[in-house]
Amino acid sequence: MIDFIRQSVLPHFNIPAVGTSVSFLGNGHINDTFLVRWHTGELVLQKINTDVFKTPDALVKNSQKIAVHLVQKSASDEYQLTVVEPLLTHDKRLALDLGELGFWRAIKYLAHSHSHSIDVVSCEEEAFAAAKAFGHFSFALRDFDATKLEDVIPQFHHLPNRITQLQQAVDHDKLQRLEGCRPWVELVFAQQSLLQELAKLLPKLPLVTCHNDTKINNMLYDKRDMSCLAIIDLDTCMKGHLMYDFGDMVRTFTSPEEEDSKALDNVYVREPIFAAICHGYLSELGSVLSEDEKQSLWLGARVICLMIGVRFLTDHLNGDVYFHIHHENHNLERAANQFTLYQSLLAQEQVLTRYFNLVN
Repeated sequence: MIDFIRQSVLPHFNIPAVGTSVSFLGNGHINDTFLVRWHTGELVLQKINTDVFKTPDALVKNSQKIAVHLVQKSASDEYQLTVVEPLLTHDKRLALDLGELGFWRAIKYLAHSHSHSIDVVSCEEEAFAAAKAFGHFSFALRDFDATKLEDVIPQFHHLPNRITQLQQAVDHDKLQRLEGCRPWVELVFAQQSLLQELAKLLPKLPLVTCHNDTKINNMLYDKRDMSCLAIIDLDTCMKGHLMYDFGDMVRTFTSPEEEDSKALDNVYVREPIFAAICHGYLSELGSVLSEDEKQSLWLGARVICLMIGVRFLTDHLNGDVYFHIHHENHNLERAANQFTLYQSLLAQEQVLTRYFNLVN
């Protein structure tokens, strides 16, 4: 793979093959990401997973539109984070399409970014800063016309559809894995009240530009002082509802364990971290969110935790065709982790929901 990148990909971005280092970067589940360094520069190169992103051209166009808007906001001092901008090929294209050999795009590498992303939030201050940064990102995009973005993954955050996909995987059970995860399947199908709550609230919410993947490791930190530097991974930026961005922060910030940890006894929602997310996010967005949007945040936290668990479980039953796995039953372990976090949310509802009333 590395030799192929040097010989067949880098020349299209005017990068010499000789004397250039290429190394894997990050731990994403979907795309293959590399850090490329040569004597006069560096960039991030990605091979887009076209099994997941069926319209990769739309993906890179969406990212460019977001970057252009944020650069304009930066110029008027309305956006304080660094913008990760796309880099063009030698023929001024946003990406290199090599057909079966891959769809490749390059993005700006931020020189002062910390070399390691954070997978587990360590303290309230860290959670507050990251939530504030994601809120700042969404605030800057509040006046961006979300209809200009194409849906790169239709119905991405659509819980009823995800549950339908799980039902299909259960019905086929092509790898005979159902018996090993039946209790989790039954948990999912028992959440009808959540689906009803979602159906009632959704029509009241405005469609806005959302990041749709606000994991803590999609925040770049400045290695000089560990302040928030940039929001990355704009692949799933689409029109949607901010409750899902909030929910994904809850999902990835609050547990003291990583999302594939098998230590389920230690998977729970840390109340102080949840409170810090609320304060940080709403410190940026509280003044512009409608009352329905504010009310939707708690729903978003529950929906996202359940839905990501459903996606992991469905992929496990289907043979691990969507998410990268590193060992047998990896997706089942991820699913169990997310469902355990979901149960922790339900158990602490009375305590956690009071933090929405303490903000603003």
